[in-house]
Amino acid sequence: MRQDEYDAWLPAAMDGYADDIERAGASAEAARQKSERDFPALLPKGIETEGQWLYTVEADGEAVGSLWLAEREDDFGRTLFIYQVAIDAAQRGRGLGRAAMLLAEDEARRRGISSVTLNVFGGNDVARNLYRSLDYSEAAVYMVKRV
Repeated sequence: MRQDEYDAWLPAAMDGYADDIERAGASAEAARQKSERDFPALLPKGIETEGQWLYTVEADGEAVGSLWLAEREDDFGRTLFIYQVAIDAAQRGRGLGRAAMLLAEDEARRRGISSVTLNVFGGNDVARNLYRSLDYSEAAVYMVKRV
């Protein structure tokens, strides 16, 4: 991702993340605050942040989405973590999300990392079905009941 692409991507990515958090049950204010905390913490140097890789997904020479990867340690060891795979709504259904996911797998292999991990919000059935079709398995499920 180039700097100009990052500058356009960041506010939209932050808004999308806050929307996802709100749909998961948080208040709009709490969701916005979490997004405003998380992005600067994860990307303190933007596209130059060590261990973080941002890609622009293109189709027919046009930017149609993004992919954000990071090398991390989790409970199971070293992994390539997918923070975001996003395809513009008008471009969905063309296999671009699948292609981005396969790129993530290729990057993991290239870096000598034996697993790719991600989190997905519970109501995102389209994404969950894509991940399952690529042989991802659920390692944990976080559940909540509002009372």
